[in-house]
Amino acid sequence: MNGAARRIARILAPVLVGILVLAAWEAVVRIEGIPRYILPGPILVAETLWTEGPSLLGSLLVTLRITAAALAAAAILGGAIAILFARSRLLELSLFPYAVILQVTPIISIAPLIIIYVQNTFLALLLCAWIVSFFPIVSNTTLGLNSADRNLLALFRLYGASRWQVLRHLRLPTALPYFLAGLRISGGLSLIGVVVAEFTASTGGTETGLASRLIEASYRLEIPRLFAALVLLSLTGIAIYWALSLLSWLLLRRWHESALPETE
Repeated sequence: MNGAARRIARILAPVLVGILVLAAWEAVVRIEGIPRYILPGPILVAETLWTEGPSLLGSLLVTLRITAAALAAAAILGGAIAILFARSRLLELSLFPYAVILQVTPIISIAPLIIIYVQNTFLALLLCAWIVSFFPIVSNTTLGLNSADRNLLALFRLYGASRWQVLRHLRLPTALPYFLAGLRISGGLSLIGVVVAEFTASTGGTETGLASRLIEASYRLEIPRLFAALVLLSLTGIAIYWALSLLSWLLLRRWHESALPETE
């Protein structure tokens, strides 16, 4: 199979599986006569998404704004923390366990406290999403910074390079693929963190995120609307992942093995 055929198969295979699953779902709903308030079919979900799209998109933009801010904060602060860890082994040993504690503690248990203590709703949701999303960047980037070739490090020292020059010309390029891998993971986690925080905050009014629409639809048993909101969230997560994958490819395509075209 040549490269073009492989790319086509990579697209067509998941599309065909998705079509088969949706067709089976619709068939089961119609044959069994399942009520719409229990399980709507894909066609009804698509119709609801079309009719309810404007109101749901407005809420999605609110969620996306917080997600983007949380991801940016995770990238900047996470990268800075990783550089500090790479520069000081003592600092890494002292603080890294606390980063692990934040990561393994379920955000659903922390979010109520953050909502209580942080009065600004936007900042509270942002902090919840940042807690969820910063660790993959810190962990991956720290690993990348510490993965610089020992022979090259010795060569840099032999030529009298400063610590800044070693960081800029060796450690940072080595860590870039690791950082981008962590960023792709954090993109989805930041969206999850925002949704969980919105569930906890149960914010109301016009400036509400998509999670509030999910809660509202579940209370009213508007299950097709709930599924439509879930579809929007899933598509948003996929779009975030592919956007970050494209960014990774653009930054690495000329020099890193992971982004170079496949050869037979």
